[in-house]
Amino acid sequence: MPGRDSGGVNVTMALGIAGAFVAGLIGYMLGLYHARDVGPGVIASVLGAVLLLAVYRAIRSRRLV
Repeated sequence: MPGRDSGGVNVTMALGIAGAFVAGLIGYMLGLYHARDVGPGVIASVLGAVLLLAVYRAIRSRRLV
């Protein structure tokens, strides 16, 4: 996600990895795709990472104001 991030590179990477893992796990558990389906897994991982980073930024910006 572009823009300034108050957490720095390490927090951004950790949140991105966590979001990708959670989105992949949820998609697999819901049966949206299987373990060997690369395309949907990558798309879900990117969307999950962006979503988690957006939530973090929204919470963090409220806390600073």
